[in-house]
Amino acid sequence: MSQKINSYVTGVQHIGIPTNNITDTIAFYQAIGFEVIMETVNEAVGEKVAFLQNKNLVIETYETGSATLKVGAIDHISIDVTDVDAVFELVGTRFKSLDKEVQALPFWEKGVKFFTILGPNQEKIEFCERIK
Repeated sequence: MSQKINSYVTGVQHIGIPTNNITDTIAFYQAIGFEVIMETVNEAVGEKVAFLQNKNLVIETYETGSATLKVGAIDHISIDVTDVDAVFELVGTRFKSLDKEVQALPFWEKGVKFFTILGPNQEKIEFCERIK
């Protein structure tokens, strides 16, 4: 099973970090060398979102107003895949999925498709395809 999923994986897409103050979070990551590569609003939940990049590391931060602000507060790791629909089918019911179907957001030029599962430590693993 994992070998088949692995054939769609290209690497880490981003790490998701919730925040209660996106302005301060952006300023912090800029101070340690990151550049803002995208800012938007997730209209579905009313959250400001920013993607910041330093070389091949991308952080997605989003202003929730309910971030825990403690060690272990990273929300999810997103794995970049070439065909999220195929991976969703491969995952099937083998893992605890947080989504009943592949989701979509209008991020980037043509949007993204994704779904999320829970790992053994209740960590969220997101499989994400940036539409090209």
